Amino acid sequence: MVDLTVAQRPSRFLARLPSLPAEAPRVDRTPPEARARRRLRACGECDWVVALPPLRAGEKADCPRCGHTLVKRHFRPAQRSMALALSALLALAMALSFPFVSFTVGGIGNRIELSQTATTLIGFHQPVVAIAVILTIIVLPAVYLLGVIWLQLGLLRDEPLPASRTIARSLAQLNPWMMADVFIIGALVSLIKVAGMAQIELGASFWAFCVFALLLLLTTQSIDADWMWFSLAGEPRAPEGTRTGETAAPQGLAGCATCGLVNRLDPGGRGRCRRCGERLRPRLPHSLQRTWALLAAAAVMYVPANVYPIMTTTSLGQSSPSTIIGGVVELIQMGSWPVAAVIFVASVIVPVGKLVALAWLCLVVNRSSELNAATRTRLYRLTEFIGRWSMIDVFVVAILVALIRAGSLMSITPGPAALAFGAVVVITMLAAMTFDPRLIWDTPLPRRSRRPTGAGPHDRHPEGTPG
Repeated sequence: MVDLTVAQRPSRFLARLPSLPAEAPRVDRTPPEARARRRLRACGECDWVVALPPLRAGEKADCPRCGHTLVKRHFRPAQRSMALALSALLALAMALSFPFVSFTVGGIGNRIELSQTATTLIGFHQPVVAIAVILTIIVLPAVYLLGVIWLQLGLLRDEPLPASRTIARSLAQLNPWMMADVFIIGALVSLIKVAGMAQIELGASFWAFCVFALLLLLTTQSIDADWMWFSLAGEPRAPEGTRTGETAAPQGLAGCATCGLVNRLDPGGRGRCRRCGERLRPRLPHSLQRTWALLAAAAVMYVPANVYPIMTTTSLGQSSPSTIIGGVVELIQMGSWPVAAVIFVASVIVPVGKLVALAWLCLVVNRSSELNAATRTRLYRLTEFIGRWSMIDVFVVAILVALIRAGSLMSITPGPAALAFGAVVVITMLAAMTFDPRLIWDTPLPRRSRRPTGAGPHDRHPEGTPG
């Protein structure tokens, strides 16, 4: 008789679980390790197959090959995420209900709300930038928090709500595009730039949004994806014959990037995750080609982003366009060295560094060795992490354009470089996502494979065997 997987018969699986006290939800009473057989994972960065150890609250399991964190266990994960998500939504509602910031110069002033940092850009024919701002600081974070609440509510009731698996798959996709924390840094930079020219007053919305950004960050870090997926759909057994201590692809396996489950691929190298339904491939298709194409597009867009003005300042009837580098020089002349350093790093060093780093990884990906593969993987993690922080300059423009509106006395309008630079940020983020770090570890050269000139063939170690 054919044995069905756990995902295909969740009621039978739950019926076999050990009897537990009824006063607490199952999701918080015992970890997955206490209710399932040996649990295997394929590292998403080096494809190494490992068995997860039992974990207590506060512990995590890292890949022994590359150091990538596979699972991080939290205490009472459902209640923790629910409380943080509800608090973050409340803080966001307050941030949208009160004035954000106001300024006064020469008896003329202006006061804005949070949403105006995006809507004002539409009046200056920058709808794409406006949509990017409103999505990254309000819409996507709100959708993410509502999804977390929906999921955890079902888990606390021991009965997942409809569409829970679809929502759980979406959470990981939304995470990189939420930039409330970056917006706060952009707001501080913009206020420091204006403080020398006008009187600034922070509204209740500003402080509420600071709290929201912190709570959103804590919410994303509180998600225990391993526990959540186990509670939603159980843990189907690993494919028969799976060997740990080896890479998954040569075994015809692939680890799901969404829920972590190890799955067997069909002979064509394709498949779907048995637990969450995500499409699976042994490697991201055409990873290097797509990364190169995106890097080329980002490099092209980076030229107008620096040549054209990112904003134009009008003071006493005289207009002064400012490029990214020009803004940094202006801040240095004003004596704001720390702010100038932040803008220079975020708007110049980070985009250029990311372009160079990803291009270099694409060039050397087929020439990695066991000794330098870990270093190159850490470089990839860094480029993936810092990419979103380049949005600081775009947020600075959005805030200043909305705030500084005093006619010919003082006003700021966005320049064409705002759209070009925003495109650079988005494209480089996509380039990092399309690059598959597992390629760095595919058939790495042995550590001492580079033998001296004149050595015979018998002096070389077999491929994949460390010297």
